[in-house]
Amino acid sequence: MRGKAGVITGAASGIGRAAAVLFAQNGAKLALADMNQAELEQTTRLVEEAGGEVFCQVVDVAEEEQVRALIDEAAKRFGQLDFICNNAGITGKMATLETEDPADWLRVYAVNVLGAMFGCKHAAPHLIARGGGAIVNTSSVAGVRAGAGGNAYSASKAALINFTRTAACDLGQFNVRVNAVCPGLIETGMTKPVFDYARQAGKEAKLGSRCELRRYGRPEEIATAMLFLASDESSYITGQALPVDGGNTCSLNLPGMKY
Repeated sequence: MRGKAGVITGAASGIGRAAAVLFAQNGAKLALADMNQAELEQTTRLVEEAGGEVFCQVVDVAEEEQVRALIDEAAKRFGQLDFICNNAGITGKMATLETEDPADWLRVYAVNVLGAMFGCKHAAPHLIARGGGAIVNTSSVAGVRAGAGGNAYSASKAALINFTRTAACDLGQFNVRVNAVCPGLIETGMTKPVFDYARQAGKEAKLGSRCELRRYGRPEEIATAMLFLASDESSYITGQALPVDGGNTCSLNLPGMKY
């Protein structure tokens, strides 16, 4: 990633923070965004300690003008833009179908789908001007199969996978690649309630037990996949949704029960 510059949203914790540090260690210049200013500034310090050139900006990705301003500032400061990782996301409420809140659905879609669309929309002209580049969207196994998240969250992540494919078709002629990573169960700030409940209930051993690798994942394992998709090492890959999930989506969620 040396000589490349880009944007990572949702960088205050979890997967976004791990990606920021890893990208910096591999030479990328970074613009980082999140709504949690204190934690975003902590990620920025970690990137600087890793030797990275970086600045951060508080951004609500559901607000198009804020996303546009972030991307334009990154291109201005670095003199180029080579990639964007649309990583920001929220889970929304866990609700039954009968108790769904339309306002919650609208907010989840605004962040998880429109936020990524705004990132792609405003990064695309800069990437095209460079003769090509990479877009990496963070979806989820919840967008691939049922049972991995609430209704609004799962539907938004499925929409993001489809948008990733249609955007890849739009931008392929310009040598701009668009892919998604689909994390499985990863311990992050967003999944903290799940992990806290399991530990309090004495069920920590069951976390990740429905994956073929029989464990949950680490943010760094998703960051590695993001780095690959953002780099020239994946130069012939576009329009794909890559599960990084310990084998969760390859089975019937009954490990060892293939036959």
